[in-house]
Amino acid sequence: MNIVVNPDLQAYIDPLTPEEYTSLVRSILAEGCRDALVLWGQVLVDGHNRYGICQKHGIAFQTVQNTRFASMEDVHLWMIDQHLGRRSVSDYQRGVLALRQREIVAERRSRALALAAEAAQATADEPATPPMPEAAALKSREDIARAARLSSSQVVQIEKIQKQAAPELVAAVRAGAISLNAAAAVASLPAEAQKAAAL
Repeated sequence: MNIVVNPDLQAYIDPLTPEEYTSLVRSILAEGCRDALVLWGQVLVDGHNRYGICQKHGIAFQTVQNTRFASMEDVHLWMIDQHLGRRSVSDYQRGVLALRQREIVAERRSRALALAAEAAQATADEPATPPMPEAAALKSREDIARAARLSSSQVVQIEKIQKQAAPELVAAVRAGAISLNAAAAVASLPAEAQKAAAL
């Protein structure tokens, strides 16, 4: 089977630390690939690291199709849900994922409402009920905080970092080299000061 690795989906996955990667390689070499890779058609949805290791070392693996996905948005939302539930995901990354989930659901809701309005216009005799996305809408900062298991103030800090931080500062907070609180404070400084703080 020809498996497609979509770089867009890999944006939802924080890279493993060198120690985590080494441990995963050791485990797969000793025990094989125990968990099936999740596919949507030919697109790899879950198991990117395992797939790469198996390909490199010629190790067999199993796949399973997730037939519930109807669109790439469904894939993105599923991946976000999977990562939000993992203990190893940092506070920063959970906040980023929950904010992205809010964007996807809002875009989906907006499209659904537009389609419903078009349908209502076409059939003015029948009132149209807009289809609602199955994922819960994250309307408030509190909703986002709850989904990401963070405080509302942490969500505000993450939003500030996403909007204002230099790439070096974002990399430092992702790596855990600088705290959310410190990164949010530094994010309003000039880019050179942010880079210096990230070192």
